[in-house]
Amino acid sequence: MCGRYFRHDVTWAEYHAALSIIPYEDVEPPEATYNAAPTTIQPIVRRAEHGMHRELAPARWGLVPSWWTKPLSEMKFTTFNAQAETVAEKPVFRGAYRHHRCLVPVSGFYEWTGAKGAKTPFAISLRNRRWFCMAGLWDSALIDGSEIHTFTILTTKPNDLMAGLHTRMPVIVAPEDYSLWLDPDAGDPSHLFESFPAEDMQAWPVGPEVGNVRNNHRGLIAEA
Repeated sequence: MCGRYFRHDVTWAEYHAALSIIPYEDVEPPEATYNAAPTTIQPIVRRAEHGMHRELAPARWGLVPSWWTKPLSEMKFTTFNAQAETVAEKPVFRGAYRHHRCLVPVSGFYEWTGAKGAKTPFAISLRNRRWFCMAGLWDSALIDGSEIHTFTILTTKPNDLMAGLHTRMPVIVAPEDYSLWLDPDAGDPSHLFESFPAEDMQAWPVGPEVGNVRNNHRGLIAEA
């Protein structure tokens, strides 16, 4: 599962170098966040709806499929994560998997482990990269007369590092595979669902303050 993540400041130059994103004139890049949670608006990278270029777009975390027309309050199922093994078949996700794949830029994510009522939060990141991308899906739906764009993060089986913290981990996409993931006509991307190498990741305990979504500052990722 991946239910919280953090992202340092990323400049337009970095987005362009890694993803060929064309900077938006007179628009600042998305600001850093240290406690991104479901239902918040976060940036995603996707193929433009009109054109072949990539764009950075805001979307609400928690996918709402295009066929959903009822109020969001009536959604009784959670969609902030999607299991990679079943994403091609599940009605909630299969349309987005075929046509609307995206990347979610992050610097790391959080997981909690331990006994109920006494869980310890951990921050997890890559050893050699200040930011990277998780595999995601996005979709758009018409809710109460307004179009809403939403996304989910794919999860897979844990590597050796993550197995001690949780039974799932996010699908992390290597830069050389960005095009394969984003282009629905580029071929079968299912081999990207393999767990990211444990030796390229690191985890450390952080303070309980991260458990409150209202807290959002760099100190949340400090080692406890």
